[in-house]
Amino acid sequence: MPHQFDEATLTGVLRHMNADHVGDNLLIVRAFAEPDAVWATMTGFDGDAGRWRARRPDGAESDVSIPWPGGPISARPEVRREVVALYDEACRRLDVEPRPHA
Repeated sequence: MPHQFDEATLTGVLRHMNADHVGDNLLIVRAFAEPDAVWATMTGFDGDAGRWRARRPDGAESDVSIPWPGGPISARPEVRREVVALYDEACRRLDVEPRPHA
């Protein structure tokens, strides 16, 4: 069974991703699940994967789960590491210049 993060961790990460990284969500979803997506929002995560809701041009929506590149995780700092890894790989797959990480 995958690690389940506490509510404060889930809320904090989702708020950050959906407020500050809207474009990153879309890049990740396009690269790993829905190439034609026009919108994406992160809806959750556990120790095995991140989850997003994606919308296609026809308005249809789907939920996608994308496994963490480094394998299962169980600590909040690992979430950032894995999301950054997804972003970097998404940029590579889509031939987008990644921005530097702080």
